[in-house]
Amino acid sequence: MNHEELNRISGIILDCAIEVHKQLGPGLLESVYEICLFKELRSRKLFVERQVLVPVIYKGENLEADFRIDLLVEKEVIVELKAVEILLPVHQAQLLTYLKLADKRLGLLINFNVPRLVDGFKRMIHGYS
Repeated sequence: MNHEELNRISGIILDCAIEVHKQLGPGLLESVYEICLFKELRSRKLFVERQVLVPVIYKGENLEADFRIDLLVEKEVIVELKAVEILLPVHQAQLLTYLKLADKRLGLLINFNVPRLVDGFKRMIHGYS
């Protein structure tokens, strides 16, 4: 997927997340935001998967220590959702790990527990510029 298409999709994801935040506001569980964002993205005709397993392979062996991506949009963009007081470096490290293990270029970290959603939005690119 080219850079322009990734930008277009990430813009739609942000618009959808803002809509969910407008409807629900901060203070709910991450799982509630996940379900609502999933529905909002699907209503915009995007292909979205929830709780996608990412295996951990070490020296050719599957360690059965799977990670789960909150949302995978158009099989290319990883969306990791949070409902926390503040985004920490560990949250960014988690998203970078998912990008690396899943071999994806673009990830979005979205924290719904903020007054304005744009303040809880972080875009991360792995490996490519």
